[in-house]
Amino acid sequence: MPALQRDEAQTRARLIDVHHYDIALDLTRGADRFGSHTVIQFTARAAGDTFVELKPAELHSATLDGRPLDPAALDDNRLPLTGLTPGAHELRLDATMSYSRTGEGMHRFTDPADGESYVYTQLFLDDVQRVFGAFDQPDLKAVFALTVTAPTDWTVLGNGLATQGDPGHWTLAPTPLISTYLVAVAAGRWHSVRTEHAGLPFGIHCRRSLAPHLDADAEEILDLTRRCFDRYHEIFEEPYPFDSYDQAFVPEFNAGAMENPGLVTFRDEFVFRSAVTDTERQTRGVVIAHEMAHMWFGDLVTLQWWDDIWLNESFAEYMGYQVLSEATRFTDTWTDFAVARKGWGYDADQRPSTHPVAPAPDEVPDTASALLNFDGISYAKGASALRQLVAWMGEKDFLAGINDHFARHRFGNAALADFLDSLGRATDRDVHAWAARWLRTTGVDTLTPETATGSDTWHLDVHHSGSRPHRIAVGAYDQDLTDPGRLVPRDRFELDIPAEEGRTRRAFPKPAPDLLVLNDGDLTYAKVRFDPASWQTVARSLSGLPDPLTRAVVWNAARDLVRDGALAPTAYLDAARTHLPHETDPAILQGVLSFARTQIADHYLPAAARHTALATLTALSRDILRRTEGPAHGTEAGLRLTAVRAFIDSATTPEGIQDWLDDGSVPGGPHLDPELRWRILGRLATLGATPLDALRATIDAELARDPGATGREGAARCHAALPDPAAKQAAWDALFTTDGTGGQPPLSNYVFIATATGFWAPEQHELLRPYVARYFTAAPALAAARGPALAAAAGRQAFPATFVEDETLRLGEACLADDRATPALRRKLVDQLDDLRRALTIRAATDGR
Repeated sequence: MPALQRDEAQTRARLIDVHHYDIALDLTRGADRFGSHTVIQFTARAAGDTFVELKPAELHSATLDGRPLDPAALDDNRLPLTGLTPGAHELRLDATMSYSRTGEGMHRFTDPADGESYVYTQLFLDDVQRVFGAFDQPDLKAVFALTVTAPTDWTVLGNGLATQGDPGHWTLAPTPLISTYLVAVAAGRWHSVRTEHAGLPFGIHCRRSLAPHLDADAEEILDLTRRCFDRYHEIFEEPYPFDSYDQAFVPEFNAGAMENPGLVTFRDEFVFRSAVTDTERQTRGVVIAHEMAHMWFGDLVTLQWWDDIWLNESFAEYMGYQVLSEATRFTDTWTDFAVARKGWGYDADQRPSTHPVAPAPDEVPDTASALLNFDGISYAKGASALRQLVAWMGEKDFLAGINDHFARHRFGNAALADFLDSLGRATDRDVHAWAARWLRTTGVDTLTPETATGSDTWHLDVHHSGSRPHRIAVGAYDQDLTDPGRLVPRDRFELDIPAEEGRTRRAFPKPAPDLLVLNDGDLTYAKVRFDPASWQTVARSLSGLPDPLTRAVVWNAARDLVRDGALAPTAYLDAARTHLPHETDPAILQGVLSFARTQIADHYLPAAARHTALATLTALSRDILRRTEGPAHGTEAGLRLTAVRAFIDSATTPEGIQDWLDDGSVPGGPHLDPELRWRILGRLATLGATPLDALRATIDAELARDPGATGREGAARCHAALPDPAAKQAAWDALFTTDGTGGQPPLSNYVFIATATGFWAPEQHELLRPYVARYFTAAPALAAARGPALAAAAGRQAFPATFVEDETLRLGEACLADDRATPALRRKLVDQLDDLRRALTIRAATDGR
């Protein structure tokens, strides 16, 4: 599908104005196809030619102002519209479209638990043309009026209020002016919980097999929704701009959620089937708040072109964490952001594929390149930059600028310059200069402290490597004289670091503290280091820091030190072993264990040291389990569940976890729910200690016990993990089948990811080695055949990342040099190979220590 070029979009926007779409969808034509009839009212400003986008299974007819167009003129996804005259025009398109199994366009899913089918749209970024014909660019906003014909027992949801006339015939209220990528439809036998708030209908929806689980959490979800809705109305002067607020939890969704106005779609893993930590509940709340922010940032005021995606995502990311912390019981959201999101931004910003938060226009020339920028920079770094902006200019002026922006561009489009003008009207700060430093540059600054002690003073020098100004807080801590493991805050002061590289000095008439933490409170985006005395204090007393956000800053700094080769991976593991048994924040425990398990053990340590690393992780997990024995609720239950998961994932022998599976519970709790049972089975399959036939039978029995979508994915993951040549070949064939050969259709997106996740295992290198070279031929072919979503999954989950070897790097570089990869796959390969180079460098340094 040819990518839309920016200059093409600009030319089309100068030529036409689009006013109204009438769209009729027929969802009663079977499991593979649906009908799509579109009428577009638009005006040409001058005589000229243009095109409309459509990706049909078959285009039956097209007429422009009553004049038939030749369907054969459709060139891939473009139908030429030639000889336009100034004035009003009407385009009619009648087509049959294909359902998707990859989460793009109109995705269709049949629930293996009960045989019910569901469809929903995901039209971002340029997938509207898989559902109906459109002038598909964000600055050609229009009114959309949809009718949907569906099976008579289905419910249809959309951007506006849905009403059913004759059975199976639904009409959706026309939208205000919105962009093509924001149109949404979801249809099926939804289980719905409906209420009303602030005079508007609210609803939450899921597939019927998840009904008990949604009902169990419905009040929490709706309470968070109401609280965030009310908070946005306190800080935004522009009221919510749509006629209803529905949230649908849909199957096999590629993103976390999508901000369709009036109908937000979420991945239905957020309907929790098994026990979760409070951190995971908080994450769900952040996503709810994030998508609601988009009703203003993105839906009411929309980017002009995709180079300004940060005007959508960075703001929603920032607002999601901030508003949830202000309006709900989840008051420590920024700790989770520091642990779970900040590293995503730092990592992305140090790869060859980095880009500015707000790229220059020529850096996003088409929709294919734009799609690649939905990454840790547009989300985590952008949100971090906004948090720094608020610290720099003040929240009052920041919100005044936002409200001015909404008022000036409501139901329209805006670019970076427009937003900066609105901020500039609200403050005497030079926001344009700030933006040039923060939004138009790449890379991560580094702040390094140096201390010196005089006769009655001590001096702090902060050395700045980078190009951005920073307003930070510096925390000074002393060890408690009665409890050396506890750190007591002595002082906290603000420090402005100039944009220019150099040294910022402060002098203090006191003895030097035992620990200095730069960026205490995590208000800026920069790597921080420690002076030698402070690092010794960290090694002894990190868990004694009283504030979890400060501990998160320190753990992030240690993570960066490992990745930069300045701290041995084993030293990070030693710190984890020493301090995590005392950690009280589940987000920190989860984040540090995840980095230790997936990066240090599997990538940064030499293969010979991996077993010892896993033993360390199981030992510290066991310590946490001992500490949390007995009835556990809230935070304690979250810590215990995190430790149980880590123990399972790090097990080097089957005995302990096999006992848990046989008994149906962990001694002292919890009882094993489906998530833990599949996790144990996945680890047992990887270890392969049980006779394989018996293990296969156990997997099949578990699938019979849990026959839904999650069970199907768990079984696929477990079968792919078996250390058996036939199992590996079967999994490989399933992964890279593109045409349904052998009587099996290509895997859906979620089953693909589950299979790929199970396939590669460090414990099975000799068995898997022949597949490494095969990957670099198979993945480009798959990406070309199945599109961007599967290309991204092939580049991420199916990549042989555990083969941290020069040969993997050589094969990957040859694949890139041959230009065989589609843009989506190429971006993932560039990132994976850079991570591989870093791991090789860290291993070499570790071997040399």
